[in-house]
Order: sequence, then structure tokens, then C-alpha cells
Amino acid sequence: MFTGIVEDKGKVLRVEYRGLEKRLTLEMPKDLTGLQPGDSINVNGVCLTVVELQGRQIVLDLSQETLQKTILSELREGDQVNLEKALRLSDRLGGHLVTGHTDGIGVIAEKRKERDFIHLKIRVPTHVLKYIVPKGSIAVDGISLTVNNVEREEIRIIVIPDTLEKTTLIDKNVGARVNMEADILG
Repeated sequence: MFTGIVEDKGKVLRVEYRGLEKRLTLEMPKDLTGLQPGDSINVNGVCLTVVELQGRQIVLDLSQETLQKTILSELREGDQVNLEKALRLSDRLGGHLVTGHTDGIGVIAEKRKERDFIHLKIRVPTHVLKYIVPKGSIAVDGISLTVNNVEREEIRIIVIPDTLEKTTLIDKNVGARVNMEADILG
């Protein structure tokens, strides 16, 4: 389990193709420490297992299922990713409960800057939309965000400056695909 409060961004160093699967090597930020092989980590909204740890580099295996159901298949060397370590039962829950099991892929339909804030409209798959609650939470690429409004097959979200600084949302443009997970309480 996770909270959707992204701890930092990592960088994709290597993408290795292994038949229908992939292996990712990520460079971890200096502040994100304490990981061990076998630990879970949320990468752009997807729960993955650390298979190897080499200094500040972690190695992750992506199954065919993960590649088919998420946008992790689109990652390239040099891309940045949102990272969050698994929640401990003694931790504070700053966002909402996030499983890291992506429900579907959304598409950014509109992105508008207003002062330091970004207003997003995201087109959501129908099978996910039925679980989204206005004023509830949604995880977008692993980021816990508040749903301001639901309009047909789209949701509206306002992203605060602090979230923009700490996540990859600032780099996402109209047409970009994002991993989406509805709030399990919704």
C-alpha cells in the first residue's frame, strides 16, 4: 500500500527487453533511502518489487501484464518517474490509500496554467470512471489528487505548485497517457 504522496523523482537509466518482459534500472534520488531487495516501490502509480539494489540504482522487473495494463511500457532511458516507498502501518496517511494496481490508462485532454497552478482535464476509461467520486481522490501516475469535477468521460483536477515541483506532471502535455487508480474507498 501507498499514500499517493510522491517522495521524489527517479531517472530511468536502462531498459532491457527480455522477450515479452522488461527490466528497468532506475537512479534513485539521494533522499530516498532504506530500500532493500524484495521491497515494494510505487513507480508512476505501479507497485513494483525491487529485485536488485546497487548503490543508488534499483532494478525492477516488469511482467507482460504490467506492460500491457500500464504506461510503463512507454518508458525510455532518461525519462523521469514518480517514486514512493511502501507505506508502513505506523506512517501518517497524507494522501489516500493507493494499492499501486492501475485500473486503467487516462489521457490528458486539457492542460491550462493559472498562476502557479495547473488545471487538468483527463479523459478516463469508462470502466474506471464509474468508481470516481467528485471531491474524492484519484491516483494519477501514483500522485494522490482531488477530483474537482466529473463530466461525462472526463475529470477535472487542479494541481498545486508543490505537487508540480515534486512530480512528473509538469512535463506531461495534452495527449500524454497516465496511469490511473480510483480510490478504493470511492
